[in-house]
Amino acid sequence: MNAEARRRIEMGARVLKFNGAHPDTDAGYAVTTARLEELMRQADVAAAAQRDGLTEVRAASARKESLRRTILGVPVAHLAEVGRAAAREDHELGTAFRFKPGNKSFQAFRVAARGMQLEAETRKEVLAKHGLSESVLVQLGRMLDEFDAAVALGIEGRTKHMGATAQLRLLAVEVARAVRVMDARNRQRFEEDGQALGSWLSASAVLGTPRGPVPIPAPEGGTPPEGEVRPAA
Repeated sequence: MNAEARRRIEMGARVLKFNGAHPDTDAGYAVTTARLEELMRQADVAAAAQRDGLTEVRAASARKESLRRTILGVPVAHLAEVGRAAAREDHELGTAFRFKPGNKSFQAFRVAARGMQLEAETRKEVLAKHGLSESVLVQLGRMLDEFDAAVALGIEGRTKHMGATAQLRLLAVEVARAVRVMDARNRQRFEEDGQALGSWLSASAVLGTPRGPVPIPAPEGGTPPEGEVRPAA
């Protein structure tokens, strides 16, 4: 969640808390309050999806890195050695089993490792004469399938995270709009109650900075201190 959306949604939570402490029987206000409650419920769901997506991306990245280390440590090293031995019989095999992905990306690694595995499957009979282990080849195939699953998980998590982030931005705008609708009513009903009005203005302000106390609201028509709070927008 970006900072602006987060601040607006935090403001929505403060406003709902204020409403609980200062209930209003006005029909229009009740409609807007219900709308804000629903927006905040949706924001909770979207925030959870955003966190889940990020967790999936991180888990997928960690799994891919772990698999890459394991694959390079045993199966690929084995095939490379067998390929070098077999190259004395078939020179093309010397090139086929040189593991040199074009860059350090996971995609380049996957393409190179999968190509080596498929080549070994195709030339299995020749490689077997030079010590190819069937179980190691099977292990490589299984690990590459797991690698592909981790790639898919990362894509799914990234998609989930991006979708939830976009939804939170939209919800934050609607939260601010609902609070603006409430503002006139609260200014009216608390015009003779400075403490309640001040509480409302503090609750309905979008904080401009995460540090420092919220200042006392300026009198109506005045100018609030710079850099601290600003009206919901």
